[in-house]
Amino acid sequence: MKIGIVGGTGDIGEGMALRLSPKYDVIVGSREEAKAIATCDACRETLHGQGLECSLLGVTNQRAVDEGDIVVLAIPFRHVAPTLKTLTGFEDKIVVSPVNPIERTTHFYYAPPPEGSAAMMIKGMLPASATVCAAFNNVAANKWKMLDEELDYSVAVCCDDDGVKQKVMDLVNTVSSLRAYDAGPLAVASIVESVTPLLLNIARFNRMRDVGIKFV
Repeated sequence: MKIGIVGGTGDIGEGMALRLSPKYDVIVGSREEAKAIATCDACRETLHGQGLECSLLGVTNQRAVDEGDIVVLAIPFRHVAPTLKTLTGFEDKIVVSPVNPIERTTHFYYAPPPEGSAAMMIKGMLPASATVCAAFNNVAANKWKMLDEELDYSVAVCCDDDGVKQKVMDLVNTVSSLRAYDAGPLAVASIVESVTPLLLNIARFNRMRDVGIKFV
Protein backbone atom coordinates (compact mmCIF):
# COMPACT_ATOMS: atom_id res chain seq x y z
CA MET A 1 0.00 0.00 0.00
CA LYS A 2 1.27 3.47 -0.89
CA ILE A 3 0.84 6.28 1.62
CA GLY A 4 1.22 9.84 0.36
CA ILE A 5 1.97 12.50 2.96
CA VAL A 6 1.09 16.06 2.00
CA GLY A 7 3.31 18.30 4.11
CA GLY A 8 5.64 15.40 4.79
CA THR A 9 8.58 17.60 5.79
CA GLY A 10 6.95 18.98 8.96
CA ASP A 11 7.37 17.37 12.37
CA ILE A 12 4.30 15.15 12.14
CA GLY A 13 4.81 14.31 8.46
CA GLU A 14 8.45 13.38 8.94
CA GLY A 15 7.63 11.38 12.06
CA MET A 16 4.90 9.47 10.23
CA ALA A 17 7.34 8.77 7.40
CA LEU A 18 9.80 7.32 9.91
CA ARG A 19 7.17 5.13 11.55
CA LEU A 20 5.38 3.96 8.39
CA SER A 21 8.11 3.52 5.77
CA PRO A 22 9.53 0.25 7.17
CA LYS A 23 6.12 -1.34 6.45
CA TYR A 24 4.64 0.68 3.57
CA ASP A 25 5.70 2.60 0.49
CA VAL A 26 5.71 6.18 1.78
CA ILE A 27 5.64 9.13 -0.60
CA VAL A 28 6.74 12.30 1.16
CA GLY A 29 5.32 15.46 -0.39
CA SER A 30 6.33 19.09 -0.07
CA ARG A 31 5.81 22.37 -1.89
CA GLU A 32 9.53 22.07 -2.67
CA GLU A 33 10.56 18.67 -4.03
CA ALA A 34 14.18 19.19 -2.96
CA LYS A 35 13.03 19.59 0.64
CA ALA A 36 11.05 16.34 0.43
CA ILE A 37 14.08 14.53 -0.98
CA ALA A 38 16.27 15.87 1.84
CA THR A 39 13.73 14.73 4.43
CA CYS A 40 13.65 11.25 2.91
CA ASP A 41 17.45 11.08 2.95
CA ALA A 42 17.50 12.03 6.62
CA CYS A 43 14.77 9.52 7.48
CA ARG A 44 16.55 6.79 5.54
CA GLU A 45 19.78 7.43 7.41
CA THR A 46 17.98 7.36 10.76
CA LEU A 47 16.19 4.11 9.97
CA HIS A 48 19.29 2.42 8.60
CA GLY A 49 21.00 3.38 11.85
CA GLN A 50 18.27 1.41 13.61
CA GLY A 51 18.85 -1.54 11.31
CA LEU A 52 15.59 -0.96 9.45
CA GLU A 53 14.94 -1.01 5.72
CA CYS A 54 12.39 1.45 4.39
CA SER A 55 10.60 2.64 1.26
CA LEU A 56 10.68 6.43 0.90
CA LEU A 57 10.24 8.75 -2.05
CA GLY A 58 10.50 12.54 -1.89
CA VAL A 59 8.22 14.38 -4.32
CA THR A 60 5.89 17.37 -4.69
CA ASN A 61 2.64 17.48 -2.73
CA GLN A 62 0.75 16.92 -5.99
CA ARG A 63 2.63 13.73 -6.76
CA ALA A 64 2.06 12.50 -3.19
CA VAL A 65 -1.67 12.85 -3.87
CA ASP A 66 -1.45 11.26 -7.30
CA GLU A 67 0.49 8.19 -6.18
CA GLY A 68 -0.87 7.58 -2.68
CA ASP A 69 -3.59 5.01 -2.03
CA ILE A 70 -4.09 6.78 1.28
CA VAL A 71 -3.26 10.50 1.48
CA VAL A 72 -2.40 12.03 4.86
CA LEU A 73 -2.76 15.79 5.26
CA ALA A 74 0.08 16.46 7.72
CA ILE A 75 -0.26 20.23 7.61
CA PRO A 76 -1.24 22.92 10.14
CA PHE A 77 -4.85 24.00 9.98
CA ARG A 78 -3.99 27.48 8.70
CA HIS A 79 -2.35 25.92 5.64
CA VAL A 80 -5.11 23.44 4.81
CA ALA A 81 -7.32 25.59 2.60
CA PRO A 82 -4.53 27.27 0.59
CA THR A 83 -2.76 23.93 0.13
CA LEU A 84 -5.84 22.03 -1.02
CA LYS A 85 -6.66 24.78 -3.51
CA THR A 86 -3.38 24.03 -5.30
CA LEU A 87 -3.94 20.26 -5.49
CA THR A 88 -6.09 18.00 -7.67
CA GLY A 89 -6.65 14.28 -8.09
CA PHE A 90 -8.40 13.43 -4.83
CA GLU A 91 -11.16 11.51 -6.60
CA ASP A 92 -11.72 8.06 -5.03
CA LYS A 93 -8.87 8.66 -2.56
CA ILE A 94 -8.84 7.89 1.15
CA VAL A 95 -7.81 11.13 2.87
CA VAL A 96 -6.66 11.06 6.49
CA SER A 97 -6.85 14.26 8.53
CA PRO A 98 -4.83 14.56 11.75
CA VAL A 99 -5.50 18.32 11.57
CA ASN A 100 -6.57 20.22 14.68
CA PRO A 101 -7.77 23.85 14.47
CA ILE A 102 -6.12 25.31 17.56
CA GLU A 103 -5.40 28.85 18.71
CA ARG A 104 -3.34 30.08 21.63
CA THR A 105 -3.56 33.02 24.02
CA THR A 106 -2.62 32.34 27.63
CA HIS A 107 -3.82 28.82 26.92
CA PHE A 108 -4.68 26.60 23.96
CA TYR A 109 -8.26 26.46 22.75
CA TYR A 110 -10.27 24.83 19.99
CA ALA A 111 -11.05 27.19 17.11
CA PRO A 112 -13.07 25.24 14.52
CA PRO A 113 -14.12 26.58 11.13
CA PRO A 114 -17.80 27.22 10.30
CA GLU A 115 -18.13 23.59 9.15
CA GLY A 116 -17.60 22.49 12.77
CA SER A 117 -14.26 20.72 12.43
CA ALA A 118 -11.17 20.62 10.25
CA ALA A 119 -12.23 17.20 8.97
CA MET A 120 -15.66 18.43 7.87
CA MET A 121 -14.11 21.48 6.20
CA ILE A 122 -11.69 19.22 4.30
CA LYS A 123 -14.55 16.98 3.22
CA GLY A 124 -16.34 20.00 1.76
CA MET A 125 -13.27 21.03 -0.21
CA LEU A 126 -12.67 17.64 -1.82
CA PRO A 127 -14.53 15.75 -4.57
CA ALA A 128 -17.59 13.80 -3.41
CA SER A 129 -15.86 10.52 -4.28
CA ALA A 130 -13.03 11.18 -1.79
CA THR A 131 -13.49 9.66 1.67
CA VAL A 132 -12.16 11.63 4.62
CA CYS A 133 -11.17 10.02 7.91
CA ALA A 134 -10.06 11.86 11.02
CA ALA A 135 -7.24 9.93 12.71
CA PHE A 136 -3.99 10.47 14.64
CA ASN A 137 -5.34 13.81 15.96
CA ASN A 138 -4.25 13.33 19.56
CA VAL A 139 -0.78 11.83 19.05
CA ALA A 140 1.90 14.17 20.42
CA ALA A 141 3.94 15.60 17.56
CA ASN A 142 7.31 15.12 19.28
CA LYS A 143 6.65 11.43 19.88
CA TRP A 144 6.45 10.52 16.18
CA LYS A 145 10.20 10.96 15.73
CA MET A 146 11.26 9.28 18.98
CA LEU A 147 11.82 5.84 17.49
CA ASP A 148 13.28 4.46 20.71
CA GLU A 149 9.93 5.06 22.43
CA GLU A 150 6.68 3.20 21.89
CA LEU A 151 3.65 5.18 20.78
CA ASP A 152 1.36 3.74 23.41
CA TYR A 153 -1.73 5.82 22.71
CA SER A 154 -5.36 5.30 21.75
CA VAL A 155 -6.37 6.71 18.37
CA ALA A 156 -9.98 7.70 17.70
CA VAL A 157 -10.97 7.26 14.05
CA CYS A 158 -14.01 9.04 12.56
CA CYS A 159 -15.34 8.28 9.09
CA ASP A 160 -18.67 7.97 7.25
CA ASP A 161 -17.63 4.84 5.33
CA ASP A 162 -17.27 1.76 7.55
CA GLY A 163 -15.04 -0.09 5.11
CA VAL A 164 -12.64 2.82 4.74
CA LYS A 165 -12.72 3.40 8.48
CA GLN A 166 -11.64 -0.20 9.07
CA LYS A 167 -8.80 0.17 6.57
CA VAL A 168 -7.54 3.28 8.38
CA MET A 169 -7.91 1.57 11.75
CA ASP A 170 -5.88 -1.37 10.45
CA LEU A 171 -3.19 1.11 9.40
CA VAL A 172 -3.20 2.75 12.84
CA ASN A 173 -2.77 -0.62 14.51
CA THR A 174 0.46 -1.31 12.60
CA VAL A 175 2.18 1.78 14.03
CA SER A 176 4.21 1.04 17.15
CA SER A 177 1.75 0.28 20.00
CA LEU A 178 -1.05 2.56 18.81
CA ARG A 179 -4.54 1.13 19.10
CA ALA A 180 -7.39 2.38 16.94
CA TYR A 181 -10.96 2.86 18.16
CA ASP A 182 -14.08 3.46 16.09
CA ALA A 183 -15.27 6.90 17.21
CA GLY A 184 -18.25 7.14 14.86
CA PRO A 185 -19.03 9.26 11.79
CA LEU A 186 -17.01 12.22 10.57
CA ALA A 187 -19.42 14.59 12.32
CA VAL A 188 -17.82 13.45 15.60
CA ALA A 189 -14.39 14.69 14.51
CA SER A 190 -14.95 18.00 16.31
CA ILE A 191 -14.93 16.18 19.63
CA VAL A 192 -11.72 14.32 18.77
CA GLU A 193 -9.95 17.43 17.47
CA SER A 194 -10.94 19.44 20.55
CA VAL A 195 -9.17 16.96 22.83
CA THR A 196 -5.79 18.11 21.53
CA PRO A 197 -5.86 21.62 23.07
CA LEU A 198 -6.98 19.97 26.31
CA LEU A 199 -3.91 17.73 26.22
CA LEU A 200 -1.65 20.69 25.45
CA ASN A 201 -3.08 22.66 28.38
CA ILE A 202 -2.65 19.72 30.74
CA ALA A 203 0.95 19.35 29.62
CA ARG A 204 1.66 23.06 29.98
CA PHE A 205 0.01 23.74 33.33
CA ASN A 206 1.25 20.53 34.95
CA ARG A 207 4.78 20.68 33.55
CA MET A 208 4.36 17.50 31.59
CA ARG A 209 5.46 16.55 28.08
CA ASP A 210 3.81 14.68 25.24
CA VAL A 211 0.52 14.01 27.00
CA GLY A 212 -1.72 11.53 25.19
CA ILE A 213 -4.90 9.53 25.70
CA LYS A 214 -5.43 5.84 26.33
CA PHE A 215 -8.78 4.09 26.64
CA VAL A 216 -8.82 1.26 29.17
